[in-house]
Amino acid sequence: MTDDKLILILKSCVIIGICLIMLGVYFHNFSDMIEAMGVRGIMVSAMCVAFGMALSLPTKMYLTFILVKRETE
Repeated sequence: MTDDKLILILKSCVIIGICLIMLGVYFHNFSDMIEAMGVRGIMVSAMCVAFGMALSLPTKMYLTFILVKRETE
């Protein structure tokens, strides 16, 4: 896999992660359906935030390492 393709995949993972975090915050703060679900609704919004963080944070670090390595070459 080329570096350009890997960077594109990593950037899309970061964007998807950030979108999941924002979706979880929206569910938690503004969605009446999630509020009506009770504890299960809280679990749904928390899982959105957790998966979003799992996608975005390590991907940002790896993307930074790739870009720094590319810059030095």
